Amino acid sequence: MTPCDAHWMGLALELASRGRGFVEPNPMVGCVVVENDELVSSGFHQFFGGPHAEVEALSHCDPDRVKNSTVYVTLEPCSHFGKTPPCVELLIRYRPKRVVIAMQDPFPAVAGRGIQSLRDNSIQVDVGIQDEQARELNAPYLKLLEFGLPWVIAKWAMTLDGAIATHGQDSKWISNEQSRVVVHELRSCMDAIIIGIGTAIADDPLLTTRLPSGSTPARVAKRVIVDRNGRLSPQSQLVQSIHAGPVIVATSEHADQARVRNLADAGCEVLIIPEQELSGSLRFVLKELGDRRCTNVLIEGGGTLLGNAFDENLIDQIHCFIAPKIVGGLGAVRPIAGVGKSLMSQADQLHRMTVECLGDNVHISSFLRRQC
Repeated sequence: MTPCDAHWMGLALELASRGRGFVEPNPMVGCVVVENDELVSSGFHQFFGGPHAEVEALSHCDPDRVKNSTVYVTLEPCSHFGKTPPCVELLIRYRPKRVVIAMQDPFPAVAGRGIQSLRDNSIQVDVGIQDEQARELNAPYLKLLEFGLPWVIAKWAMTLDGAIATHGQDSKWISNEQSRVVVHELRSCMDAIIIGIGTAIADDPLLTTRLPSGSTPARVAKRVIVDRNGRLSPQSQLVQSIHAGPVIVATSEHADQARVRNLADAGCEVLIIPEQELSGSLRFVLKELGDRRCTNVLIEGGGTLLGNAFDENLIDQIHCFIAPKIVGGLGAVRPIAGVGKSLMSQADQLHRMTVECLGDNVHISSFLRRQC
């Protein structure tokens, strides 16, 4: 990899990231066309079902310039007909001198065929330039493809002494307005938001995305409540706002049937967790969401649900908002309950952590250093 390769692939990756929230369950892809170290054209996959990055970039190019160019693309060009024609055929028609690909696409209909087609047509192909960055960018896509499970993000706001609510259960507001804007931006890219029934009853949240005036969320998330006994009230804000986005109540066969019917009559989807799955109810819910091709899922707590998620190794990424407040008290509510780890050496490790100040709040985001 030359410094020039790293520069141009970095630009392609930055372009690809602009599709976050709009292209899923497809991967984010960026493409850059370069001639004599000069940018000729660029593009990225902008929305699900729309033109792919290569089409966006090449459609603005003089074909004669492409013949002397290097095309940088963050993912192997597709070689099959899906919602759009194969991108590899377009590249073969334009015949660039060289194609640089960050990573091979593991999707079975592609999986090396696009790379081989280019080479079979005497186009130089180099693979693996900024592979790690490309895999990180599309980690949710790769996880869904390999495991059938969505990428799971844990989010919580807490005081400096680690409380998400006082001993009297008061939690409004811990974080400041700037942090809450970031949370809504995060929600706007989610396929689903999950909470437990304890949080639903205590906070009566909406779980909708509220962005600044004029902004439109990339997605409208399914609002999922893990509620084994069917305790969610039809008068809750979640049910009363059914017009604003789907509500799924994951409950058990033992729940009060009259309550469950009331929720269904109010417009909620009722998801029955089979008896044999109750001990791993959250994993069952995530598998169900994966089957529906949900790519990114946000767990907003509370402590019981997040604790279960960490105990079951279901979390891939975290967003933690820390406010300069101290509430104290043995009865204050912690963000992550569950069984936890018995040894410090077993603690989940964070990596690729970013820290930013949002006014007087601190926002920490990070990946977890383990696989699901």
